[in-house]
Amino acid sequence: MAQAYSPGLTVTKSTVLRKDRILPLKGKVLVKKGDKVKADDVVAETLLPGKVVPFNLANKLNVTPNLVNQYIKVKAGDKIKKGQVMAVTKGFFGLFKTAVKAPLDGEIENISTITGQMLLREPRIPIQVKAFIDGVVVEVIPEEGVVIENKSAYIQGIFGLSGERSGEIKLLVSTPDEIIDTKKIDESCKDKIIICGALINYAAIKQAQNMGVSGIITGGIDDQDLKKLLGYNIGVAITGHEDIGLTIVVTEGFGKIKMAHNTFELLKSFEGHKASIHGITQIRAGVMRPEIIIPIDFKENELKAEAPKMSSLEIGTTIRVIRQPNFGIIGKVTGLPEKLTKVESETLVRILEAELENGKKVTIPRANVEVIET
Repeated sequence: MAQAYSPGLTVTKSTVLRKDRILPLKGKVLVKKGDKVKADDVVAETLLPGKVVPFNLANKLNVTPNLVNQYIKVKAGDKIKKGQVMAVTKGFFGLFKTAVKAPLDGEIENISTITGQMLLREPRIPIQVKAFIDGVVVEVIPEEGVVIENKSAYIQGIFGLSGERSGEIKLLVSTPDEIIDTKKIDESCKDKIIICGALINYAAIKQAQNMGVSGIITGGIDDQDLKKLLGYNIGVAITGHEDIGLTIVVTEGFGKIKMAHNTFELLKSFEGHKASIHGITQIRAGVMRPEIIIPIDFKENELKAEAPKMSSLEIGTTIRVIRQPNFGIIGKVTGLPEKLTKVESETLVRILEAELENGKKVTIPRANVEVIET
């Protein structure tokens, strides 16, 4: 029988990870091949050009553009400080001089004697790229960045918000279907990544922000709470750049959804361990998923990342239903009939047979499930 493929998520207690840590433009790499790094270590840095600000020098001097060169005290490429005199007229008999001062710290980009305009550039913006994961530098890309490998427990989420953060895992619920009690989010959660069961609401998110929580991992989240938190609807945009003070990773979907048993037990087994997470989500071309990465001890000869492979549907494969009426429920594939089957929409599709974790046996279109790699 030919294999069938389905989009999938990975939940595993041990895998070799390979992460590219690349600057947005050329800069300086601060580590070398073979170095061991921690998640918060800066591995590369650069300076982004500052904003360009037009400045009408001729107008400020009250002269025609062709006369600007007679009075200017700076040149293109010079660094300037706010309040520094950039040009001054001779005045009459040394009196009534007009001095033009720099409106900002930065540098002179360009001076035109045709228009009398100066282009000033604000100070360069320092950009640092951190390792994000504890691991070993296995490759250095000169002036651009590095490749880091490690061995980790690894979980992919369905949806997330905000960028890269790290912290110690703290379990705040006892079962995967529990809803977090806001009162449990206290000062002991500062800088922690908290595990919140089947749902986290707006009040709990705000409490986590106030307590300095680093990250939230939850089975489900309400889309109206997201709108309240962000001030707008998410839509289908790429997430991961939200400025909300913490990172949120949703493992199952929207609404109250019990966290998958394997996911919950894996997180529970690593309580107290340091983890790295991000909420970057992109569901269109170039799919990107939120990630939970928990480094584990390894020997360097174990670092041999496998090439990515497509998720396959086979008898015994763990799946999650991604359409109603069983949305979010985990199950196991029990059959893969070859024959096309007519569904409610009158369309002929390939189906699978599965036994869900609630004991229910169902027949589902293959397009309505995703594989959970374990």
